[in-house]
Amino acid sequence: MKTYLVKHELTYNGEQLSSLFAYRNFRVQGDSIVAFIGPCRVELSEMVDLEDVLAQDWIYSPRMLHFIIEIFHLDLEKMVIIQRLFIAIIKEQLEYYGVKGIKRKGDDLYLENKKLSVSIATLSPVSCLIHTGLNLETEGTPVATVGLRELGIENTEEFAEQVMIALANEVESIKLARCKVRGVN
Repeated sequence: MKTYLVKHELTYNGEQLSSLFAYRNFRVQGDSIVAFIGPCRVELSEMVDLEDVLAQDWIYSPRMLHFIIEIFHLDLEKMVIIQRLFIAIIKEQLEYYGVKGIKRKGDDLYLENKKLSVSIATLSPVSCLIHTGLNLETEGTPVATVGLRELGIENTEEFAEQVMIALANEVESIKLARCKVRGVN
């Protein structure tokens, strides 16, 4: 899995959750995870999570750390498992940075009743995709939120790199684990 950190700000509006985003925009071909910083505003018309659409819950944050993950050989159930693994990796990295009290509920992270993350896994015609966003700033969010800055994460790019590398290593390890066992009758 390739990793790529975008050095300029991008707004996430839902359109980025599309097949070949990394390749079309950054020439990163194949299984990948791309990170970027920027605002987040996803209108109901761009939302993938129909539960949120039916509840009229749109997504907004003035500034987030975004991750787009694309894998080409999985089905949606396996991608949801990768999504949950990714959220657990983020939680683990936060704990490494000394952040205490973060709880994982499914594919989301919370500090007490404040939401740190948004995340969704979906399919395209050629791949499976995940978007995960971590709040950096929280002013004006539609729900109670907490941001990485409040948690003491100042070097967001370094944090993003560590999270991406951890996921890439885990995915590679999973692939290798499949190739070291013999079949049984």
